[in-house]
Amino acid sequence: MVSDIPPSQPGAPAPGTSPSNVPVYSVGEISGALKRTIEQAYGYVRVRGEISGCKRHGSGHIYLALKDMDAVIDAVCWRGSTGRLKVDPADGIEVIATGRLTTFPGRSKYQMVIEQMELAGEGALLKLLEDRKRKLMAEGLFAAERKRALPYLPTVIGVVTSPTGAVIRDILHRLNERFPRHVLLWPVAVQGETAAEQVARAIDGFNRIEPGGPIPRPDLIIVARGGGSLEDLMAFNEEIVVRAAAASTIPLISAVGHETDTTLIDFASDRRAPTPTAAAEMAVPVRLDLLTEVRGLGGRLDAASIRLVEDRRLRLDGLARGLPDPVRLIEAAEQRLDDRAERLKLSIGALLRDRAARIATAAAQLKHPRQQIAEHERHLAGTALRLRPALDRALERAAERVGLVGDRLRAVPMLPAIDRRAQDVAALGLRLDAAARRDTAARGERLNRMTQVLESLSPFKVLERGYAVVEDRAGQPLDARAIEPGMALTLRFHDATVAARAEARAAGLDDQPPPAPKPAKKTKPEPEARQPSLF
Repeated sequence: MVSDIPPSQPGAPAPGTSPSNVPVYSVGEISGALKRTIEQAYGYVRVRGEISGCKRHGSGHIYLALKDMDAVIDAVCWRGSTGRLKVDPADGIEVIATGRLTTFPGRSKYQMVIEQMELAGEGALLKLLEDRKRKLMAEGLFAAERKRALPYLPTVIGVVTSPTGAVIRDILHRLNERFPRHVLLWPVAVQGETAAEQVARAIDGFNRIEPGGPIPRPDLIIVARGGGSLEDLMAFNEEIVVRAAAASTIPLISAVGHETDTTLIDFASDRRAPTPTAAAEMAVPVRLDLLTEVRGLGGRLDAASIRLVEDRRLRLDGLARGLPDPVRLIEAAEQRLDDRAERLKLSIGALLRDRAARIATAAAQLKHPRQQIAEHERHLAGTALRLRPALDRALERAAERVGLVGDRLRAVPMLPAIDRRAQDVAALGLRLDAAARRDTAARGERLNRMTQVLESLSPFKVLERGYAVVEDRAGQPLDARAIEPGMALTLRFHDATVAARAEARAAGLDDQPPPAPKPAKKTKPEPEARQPSLF
């Protein structure tokens, strides 16, 4: 060890001599000498110990202590070196710190300035991973309900791995064997200080690709890496990578290391593959197997279609046997139609004859409107004549009662009452006259309506449209069955009457019996004012 203070100096007193000859140092001089001695002797050291009392200052510096079973040494990591640390310092972690020793004269103590830090062993690393796993699990990043189903046949597959390793070649080779797909490679470092940040950025970058853009958006992401030690796979245990995998909206397969290797990204991914090759097998089905399955399903579909058609044909044949012959059905319908048409032709003539007879009967029973008006006027005149004597007698009796009273009642105001009675009788007479006029007007209007209905039903209206009524010489309408050859006829049109003679019977009526003659109706003698016949 090199020291700035020599064990002895010329002229210095020997041990045991008087201390008055020993040189005197100031506190600053001795502190500076110790600082130079320690820094020269321990300019680069690696110290293994457990972190204790770790504190991160507001300035960015980290203050901590390294301890073991025998001693404790203070340490500091300046802000500029904290970004290069491979381990996030925390109490209880056993690490190997690399740096230099120095002193802090202000407190008369020595300390270590840490420039690099790494875990001391696999046990400590596993403990760190277990603590991180419990933390992320408590946040729900590994929950089963967050897992998404993988697409059955993705169109585009994004791969996050090293572009120079054998992993990408194995994935591409396996995809080409099973089902060739479009592959997008995002090259990253899979080991080292920047690997975790690159992997997280690649996962987020695939998720930021817009659908329908110039670069196709992946339907599936594969994060892959070959085997290695626990330290080599640490990039896939970093919290930034796990959070990026959990936040991915695209289904993700993690294929890191071999089958026995487990990283924290495996818990956050939607599916874990034991190897990168197995990830390619999970991503796509076997094309030949799909073709075989499709052919099998096609054959089954054809057979099912044939069976269905055959079954429908058998059912149709069975139903057809239970149905009548459509030709016979049509023939029967045609026969019924002909029968209905013949009956309709005959019924029209019979209907017209019946309506003509009913109109003639109704016309014979109706009184002429002028006759009805004259009767009502006579009735009203008789009523007025009967009412006038009664009114006069009532007035005379009232006057007699007034005269019998004499002077005795002159003081009583009875004349106004008599006047009022006379006025009431006059008012009743006026009301009776008005009621008679209204009744006459109403009956006249009703008679006009009945006249219009009678005219609308008159057979002469039909004759105006070009028809004619066949009558005998006596003026009675004739039926076709009643006409005999050589019979004298009269054809009545709407504007003239023409004499005619029948040459032969109507065709098609030889086999039908003539209609039975209707019994003659008893007619009552008409009064002198009876309406003349319309015929």
